[in-house]
Amino acid sequence: MFGLAHCSTCQKAQAALAEHGWTVEFLDVQKQPLSKPERQQLVDDFGEKIINRASLTWRGMSEAERSADPVEMMGEKPSVMKRPAIIVDDQRLLGWTANVKRALGVPA
Repeated sequence: MFGLAHCSTCQKAQAALAEHGWTVEFLDVQKQPLSKPERQQLVDDFGEKIINRASLTWRGMSEAERSADPVEMMGEKPSVMKRPAIIVDDQRLLGWTANVKRALGVPA
């Protein structure tokens, strides 16, 4: 799971997954920045959805910053990444929605 340790959604997701028997390997992308290939993989997996356009980070960015390549954008401002990004075997899940919970066997 990729996210931010202080993100309440990431905290809820980790707690719910642990409660339902999952072992979660969590990577705080702010404290342990992703490499360019790792960021590129997230963009390849999730496309433009990986950028959280509802975040305070996004709202505080200039138009020039917003038009940057998502891989570079996440390198400069890791908190602009939508979270959590969950990788389970060949599944790629983004956010903590009812559909994500269902996919992981967690009651919504």
